[in-house]
Order: sequence, then structure tokens, then C-alpha cells
Amino acid sequence: MSTARLRPFGIVVAAASIPMFMATLDNLVMTNALPVLHTQLGADVTELQWFVNAYTLAFAGSILLASALGDRFGRRTVFAIGIAVFGIGSVLAALSTDPSQLIAARALQGFGGAGVLPLSLALISGGVAPERRPLAIGIWGGVSGLGVAVGPLVGGAVMEGWNWQAIFWINVPIAILSIPFALWALSNDRGARQRIDVIGVLLVGAAVVALVHAIVRGNDDGWSSAGVLAELAAGALLIAGFVWRQARTSAPIVPLRLFRDRSFTLTNLVGFGFSFGTFGAVFILIQYMQVVQGATPLEAAVQTSPWTLAPMIVAPLAGMIAPRVGTRVLMIVGLVLQGTALLWLALQLSPSTPYVEMVVPFIMAGVGMGLVFAPSATALLATLGVIDHAKASGVNSTVREIGIALGTAVLTAIFTGFGGELLPDLYVEGARPAVLAGAAVLFLTAVLSLWLPAGRSSVSVEATTTEGTTDAAGAVPSERTDAAASAPSADAPELTRA
Repeated sequence: MSTARLRPFGIVVAAASIPMFMATLDNLVMTNALPVLHTQLGADVTELQWFVNAYTLAFAGSILLASALGDRFGRRTVFAIGIAVFGIGSVLAALSTDPSQLIAARALQGFGGAGVLPLSLALISGGVAPERRPLAIGIWGGVSGLGVAVGPLVGGAVMEGWNWQAIFWINVPIAILSIPFALWALSNDRGARQRIDVIGVLLVGAAVVALVHAIVRGNDDGWSSAGVLAELAAGALLIAGFVWRQARTSAPIVPLRLFRDRSFTLTNLVGFGFSFGTFGAVFILIQYMQVVQGATPLEAAVQTSPWTLAPMIVAPLAGMIAPRVGTRVLMIVGLVLQGTALLWLALQLSPSTPYVEMVVPFIMAGVGMGLVFAPSATALLATLGVIDHAKASGVNSTVREIGIALGTAVLTAIFTGFGGELLPDLYVEGARPAVLAGAAVLFLTAVLSLWLPAGRSSVSVEATTTEGTTDAAGAVPSERTDAAASAPSADAPELTRA
């Protein structure tokens, strides 16, 4: 049973958010380092891809396992282990002297990140008073947005003024300080005490690896190649086997009853569409700034900062106003703003587009991202018992990761299919239809969001300390059953279902 820990609101949010910021920052910094790694490590194009893909595959394939371990052994415990593994992976990455060593170190970072990102949200949700949970989730979303914002900036600055090893060394002091901070500040709350479904973990891990690997190699090998089709088919069969297993085991790592909750199911679908359209287009547009506009990595990061900095400001505000106006309306507005911004950018892209004409849609896109980040996290968890938060966050993180990988791969395939090349006069030919496709996905996702519950608070909420519910700090007694957890938490805001 978790012991109540009455830590101040800001302490809890900082202890859970700083490691998440570290992992988010590092992955985006890595993207800007690729040209330097090509020169200094002698890495070829395939190896450069695997510097990114090794992290993605390890991360996506182990999220649900990390969430299940957190439920069984304590979320704070697994969170701290994830920080340590990420830190060790960072040291090994900085010490790498050839591409294969760096690829292995990046995979280790991915395993660590899987224990950090989804559990950080669950620890915040369970560690603050229920009435302050929307604000806490909003701040969490803002910190995540800050990682998106400063990642390219840090990467560009490091590449121009220091060395590539520094992008990994900067993680080490953060990890060393974050572990004791988390152990002191956070409650070690758990989900239901039940055995780990090892078969389910292996099935979903293999499915995610097969699907993501097929996606990232599809452009190079061809989407109709035997290898890619075989991996896609294997991934589909493994997912079917995983669902069959979860419906029959007494200790599922993804309780299928969660999908009976309309808010949970639709929020995951929205998260997939949002990640697909947004991050696939971001990949294309950042390259546009460098290839067509002639910007350096640092200059491109500064130029796109109106987009990337906005979520840091907007997400906490969205978290605060979500209980009043509802999560649904914020998410719809955010998706429409994001889609409109991409449509605007796509229609004006040319080899000579002045940067000043891109500032307004960049700001619109950033505001749209901020309006989706925090409300989607709130909508995901609001009608679930706290006992399910780690598993729910794990499912959502996995879905989003697949959305990012698929969006980047599909939009890149559209780019090349329309004749796009990494040359100033040919880049726009492929970039325009690719960004238009991202906008279309976001508009379709906005339509899907119309079926979300409204997500407005309809009753005042007070923390409870009665047996069988959460305590004042949000800790969950381990004896609580899955049946009890399937109902909305007693300490969560009652949400309208309209």
C-alpha cells in the first residue's frame, strides 16, 4: 500500500516533469546532430537512420512493459530506474567511437525513456490534489512543449559551438540529480498487484517493433517489397494475438475494458491523428528551412521557434481552463488551428517564400499544439480510476509513437513520390503535397473529436482519504480491485458525457 506524501504541488510537478523534459529534449537534439555524426563517425545513411530508429523501436516496444512494472512494483521505483537507464545510455552514447556502439547506446536510452515518459504523467496525476490535477497536467504539457521547443535550439547551438558528445553528456547531471529528487518527492503508488503478463508483453513488443521497423524502412525498400509486407502482416497478426490474449488472461497489461470508455478510446485515436499529421509535417518543414531557405540548423531552429515555443505557454493555460470550457472544444480548436496553419504553409511554399510570411501560420500551429497537449492528457485520464493511469498513459504513448513514425514515413513517401529532392529548386515540388496531406489528417482528426465527451467539470472536487479511494496525495491502495478501478475514480472530476 502506498504511503501518503504531502509534498507541495510545485515539488511534485517538478520531480515528475524534469526527467520527462530530459528525454524529450535529447531525442530532438539528436536530429540536428545527424550531419555532424555523418562526418565525424563516418556513418552512412542507413546508420544515421538507426541512430533515431534504435531509440524509437526500443521506446515504443517497451512502454507497456514499463507501465505494467510500475503498477506491480511501484511507479516511482520504475520511474527512477528509467532515469538511471537513460543516464547510463547517455554516457555510453557520448563515449561511442563507431556507429554500432552509438546505435546500441541509443536503444538503451529508448528502454530508459519508456520508463520515464508515460509514468511521469501517472505520477503527476496521482501526486497532486484532484482539484489541481488539470493545472498539473497543463504544466506537464507545457514542459513537454518546452522540450520540443528548445531541443532543436540546443542541438543547433551544440553543433555549431561545441561537439556532438555534449548532447549526451548534458543528460548525466540531470539524471544524477533527478533520481534522489524523485525518490523524495513522489509517492510510490501502484496499480493492482497482479502478475506481469509476459506473453502479452512479448506479443505487443514484437508487434510494435515489426510495424515501426516496416514503416521506417518502407521508403528505402519499397512499400510493396516482400520484406516490408511480411513485417506489416506479422505486426497485424501479433496485434490480433495480443488482443486475443488480453481478452482471456486474468492479468492483462492493457485491460480491454478501458476501451469501453469513450473518452479513452477517442483520445487515443485523436492522439494518433495529431501525431501523424503534425510531426510528419514538422519533419518536412524543418528541412525546407535548411534546404530551400539556406538556414543553418541553429538558424532553422530559431526561425521555427514561434511554432515550437507556443505550446510551452499555451498548454498550461489550456490545462487551467479545460475544466470550465471542456477538453473537447479545446482539442477541436487546436486541431483546426494546426490544420489551417499547415494548409496555409503548404499553399505558400515556394523557393522564394519570404520568412515573414511564415510567422503567422507558425504561431497558429504552435497555439494549436498547445491546445491539444494538455486537454488530451486530461481527457485520457479523467474518467478512469487512478489505478489505471499508468497503463492508460502507456497505451497513449505507444499510439502516439506509432503515429509519429507512420506520419514521418508516409509524408516522406509522398514527398519523394511527387518528385521532391534535397535540392532548393526541387524540394518544394514534394513538400507541398506532403504538408497538405498532414493538414488533411488533422482536419479529419478534428471531425473525429466531435464525438469526444465534453469534458467539463460538473461538480466541485475534494480530496478524499477514505479506505478504498485515493488518499490526499493521490496514492492508491494496492488492494483496490480491477472491478473498482473500471469505474471513474472517486477523486476525479465528474465529466459530462454530452
